[in-house]
Amino acid sequence: MHMPAHQLTMTVLMTPDMANFAGNVHGGTVLKFLDQVAYACASRYAGRYVVTLSVDQVMFLQPIHVGELVTFLAAVNHTGTSSMEVGIKVVAENIRSQGKRHVNSCFFTMVAVDDERRPVAVPALQPAPGDETRRFQEAVLRKQLRQELAQRFRSISGKAATAPWPQP
Repeated sequence: MHMPAHQLTMTVLMTPDMANFAGNVHGGTVLKFLDQVAYACASRYAGRYVVTLSVDQVMFLQPIHVGELVTFLAAVNHTGTSSMEVGIKVVAENIRSQGKRHVNSCFFTMVAVDDERRPVAVPALQPAPGDETRRFQEAVLRKQLRQELAQRFRSISGKAATAPWPQP
């Protein structure tokens, strides 16, 4: 199956070791897979190692159950100089009924780095007409909103918004 370099799909069977006491898959397990998928998608597109800069709008829309197949659909939506926004949609499938549910969505900002972990340039994304262009434009807006929010925090505290906990 041919898939563009800026897209990636991964499917994982949810097993009992991933579940909490209620029989649902731990949110942390889902977050781990999301980070792995974002890494794989961004690093394949950039042709370099990447690091996670931020995670936005993680929406746990429905629980994921043990025994379901979970598919992570990832795409680089936008590129900056060294950063990339990776959007991920998560779909759970009941193997017996073959019913599918959209259970999670989020956006990762990944940064391409060299061997010394310094940011390096990434290829500019050329979105195709239609959904890719819409996602590109939405990513530009999210980037502007993140920058505006950071500026608002700086204006309140006089410091960059770096950590949500008190600093020593």
